[in-house]
Amino acid sequence: MLDSKNSYRQVIKATSLFGGVQVFNILISIVRSKFIALWIGPAGFGIATLLNTTIGLINGMTNLGLDRSAVKDISFSHANAQPEGTARTIQIVKRLVWFTAILGSVIMLAGAPWWSEIAFDSKEYTLSFVWISLALLFKQLSNGQLAILQGLRKLKKLAKANLYGNLLALLITLPLYYFYRIDAIVPAIIISSFIVFIFTYYFARSEKVATVKLTNREAFVEGKTMVQLGLTLSISSMIGLLVAYIIQIFISQTGGLSEVGLYNAGFVILNAYVGLVFTAMETDYFPRLSAISDRIEAIRQTVLEQAFIAILLILPIIVIFLAAAPFIIVLLYSNEFVPIIDMVRWGILGMVFKAVSFSMGYILIAKGDSRLFMKTAIGFNALLLIMNLSGYYFGGLKGLGISFLLYYIIHFIGLRMITKTRYDFYFNKSFYGIFGICVLICGISFLLTYIEYSYLKYGLLIIMAGFSFVFSYIQLDRKMDIKELFRKIFRRK
Repeated sequence: MLDSKNSYRQVIKATSLFGGVQVFNILISIVRSKFIALWIGPAGFGIATLLNTTIGLINGMTNLGLDRSAVKDISFSHANAQPEGTARTIQIVKRLVWFTAILGSVIMLAGAPWWSEIAFDSKEYTLSFVWISLALLFKQLSNGQLAILQGLRKLKKLAKANLYGNLLALLITLPLYYFYRIDAIVPAIIISSFIVFIFTYYFARSEKVATVKLTNREAFVEGKTMVQLGLTLSISSMIGLLVAYIIQIFISQTGGLSEVGLYNAGFVILNAYVGLVFTAMETDYFPRLSAISDRIEAIRQTVLEQAFIAILLILPIIVIFLAAAPFIIVLLYSNEFVPIIDMVRWGILGMVFKAVSFSMGYILIAKGDSRLFMKTAIGFNALLLIMNLSGYYFGGLKGLGISFLLYYIIHFIGLRMITKTRYDFYFNKSFYGIFGICVLICGISFLLTYIEYSYLKYGLLIIMAGFSFVFSYIQLDRKMDIKELFRKIFRRK
């Protein structure tokens, strides 16, 4: 019982650390998005979105998935007390990352006219794509440094690198947007990526790892297994980015750049602001799961703990966003972004299902099951593309929200069946009881948003928000004794 309690506390500890970082990063993002929305409007937001999406797409095409496969190999060696193997793996990662970073930049640079034609249906932005090849270079190098810190589970350094880099980038780029408006988009993207690289490089270098002599040939030969898994992850990520890219292009050609800006704003709320729980958990969860990838009993327990805490942490967030969506959207952006309210309210319901499928999905990666992972990635992304295109075509932004909800329900059911059949993974009955209550609370809160009388609607939603907090607290307290945890913290002080 004590081990179980400590295990739940470890999840909360890591989540709290990176949750705090994510909250701060979100505040930075809110400030950035708010001012950018005011200074460049939805059309400028759409331009920035397409440029950043292209960077992400080419990054996914060329990074060989090293930002995740490297974490798996480093964390396994580190957890099993293999210092020489860990040092050698890190050296291999560094060599491979430099190769992929240069490759990605060259592809961006050489294909600049083509990327401009695809994204904007003209060659007007060719020079922009030439310049942001620098941003891609810094992005890949940064991801390599972050993978090393994550694999070694140096969580505080990882958190500081993220925090300091994003804060300084905000302070430098905001004045650019104020003075130069849309013309500041490209310089801001480059400067931000460079600043983040400087901080990740500094903190990764501060971690003392034994120096290992290694030739380029040895790096590629010994890194073959890492690259094979990485390529699978890279192709999977590329497919996901390509799907997002196609959706944005479809929206751009159907509804215009302003609609792309609105879609992206809603997507950011769902995946960055509401999804901060997943981002916070992922940093420590993946290395922990990778370290025990050869023990199914340990995997069952670790995934159960992760899923349990994920649904309870995200429950109050979902209810609050359902209740306050109109106010939050205007606060984050401006009145011009009010049309995404329905998209956010429908889409956010899918997050409770994503919380569970998120926890199960990492089993495939930790196991290194490349073929199965590729098949599921292709299948689920094809489904997402079809559902989102159909959702937008028939229902506009609201239709996108509905398609997100339906997709996450199907994704949850699909992964549940796959992990049971392939690995004999399952949740116990008590988990499904808690999960069912969370879904019910979210559903009731969603229905309350359709009440016409404002005082009655918001009064009931406030009650539901309070109930969701109390329910989550009680369930978490039963697993980890929150009161005792706080007493220990205050005794240290």
